[in-house]
Amino acid sequence: MGFGDLKSASGLKVLNDFLQERSYIEGFVPSQADVAVFDAISTPPSADLCHALRWYNHIKSYHSQKNSLPGVKKPLGQYGPAAVADTTPSSAAVSKKNEEEEEDDDDIDLFGSDEEDDSEAARLKEERLAEYAAKKAKKPTLIAKSSILLDVKPWDDETDMAKLEECVRSIQIDGLLWGQSKLVPVGYGIKKLQIGCVVEDDKVGTDILEENITAFEDFIQSMDVAAFNKI
Repeated sequence: MGFGDLKSASGLKVLNDFLQERSYIEGFVPSQADVAVFDAISTPPSADLCHALRWYNHIKSYHSQKNSLPGVKKPLGQYGPAAVADTTPSSAAVSKKNEEEEEDDDDIDLFGSDEEDDSEAARLKEERLAEYAAKKAKKPTLIAKSSILLDVKPWDDETDMAKLEECVRSIQIDGLLWGQSKLVPVGYGIKKLQIGCVVEDDKVGTDILEENITAFEDFIQSMDVAAFNKI
């Protein structure tokens, strides 16, 4: 199926829906797939297509280095809804994996076999104890995270704040999780959006958040960090 004609409103609508839960056309970093789709667009998506506009502004920032992005360009028709493979493990695959892990645990006999001679049994016992200890010693790596409270300011009191928040929440980056939000009066009938998020420090910084948020320049005047706490 692909995106269709990306110079038309219908094609850009398909792209916007496609990017609703994705940061990039393929994978988790900018690639030649993004360049191929970007080059097929003649004008920036309109403000109501917030997911497509967010992606467009982000890829535009890589324009000077687009040839160095990873991947190989494919024909445009190979990108889009029909080209997306389901990478979510099926329940059968998860069940099979769990069974294999259980079998691995069952294979570890801590005491060896009574039918083996003493020296061989002792050697096997030591090997299995070492294997068992190594397996149990593995622990997940601690991921450093931060809790950030952002103030997002509109241009004036006529700005559609619901649409502004929709644009902000449309930003999907690996390591970013949006939280609660509220509107806070700032004077003269103007309200700012105060929204919280949790980020993985190695993946998302405040500069990346500001770049993506202020890209919605039709709605957003500026962004400030109101609070920043390590978790």
